[in-house]
Amino acid sequence: MSIYKKVLRNEFEALHPMLQKRYDISAKKPFQAYGVMKTIKGGPKWLYPFFLLGVKWKLLFPEHGQSIPFSIVNTAQIGKNGEEQIHWERIFYFEEKKRFFNALMSLDHERLVIKDYLGEPSLFYSDLSFHVSQNGEVRIESKDQRLVLGPIEIPVPKFLQGLATVTETYIEERKVFSIKVEVRNPLIGLLFEYEGEFIPNERP
Repeated sequence: MSIYKKVLRNEFEALHPMLQKRYDISAKKPFQAYGVMKTIKGGPKWLYPFFLLGVKWKLLFPEHGQSIPFSIVNTAQIGKNGEEQIHWERIFYFEEKKRFFNALMSLDHERLVIKDYLGEPSLFYSDLSFHVSQNGEVRIESKDQRLVLGPIEIPVPKFLQGLATVTETYIEERKVFSIKVEVRNPLIGLLFEYEGEFIPNERP
């Protein structure tokens, strides 16, 4: 049983059948897809150096635009501590540049939240809550966050956090998955946003 089935429990069955298949990730069932981001937007221009620095960690990037090809690969693995992990590789193809937005997720069995370590090597940590809407879409929200400095994790004050909201749906008419991601800060507002569609088992 995937970590997403475990965290959603009975809600998992309320997901659209294609989203159930998409999040039923295990060693025998990796998920691979390719699509196009209709838009990728950034926040204020003065944040450019911060986003450029994030390129080193495969976490953030300063580029933005429209009709940007991208790919997703979700792979299950076992961590050093024996826990099941899902590696997320998201690649955005900006003409001559490839930009990454990678993460490593696992399940906190006691609190029933997904632990999300962002970047390679990990630079930020966030709790993720998963919920299913009445129309079968999945909504993911980031909660408490920490800065990861090797073995040390430092809580990030609320006013400095970048809180993400992710919505994934399946559009029957076109047989595609739809995704929208917004990352906002309580003081600055929008930090990062992308919206697009993807199809499984395709290659760029």
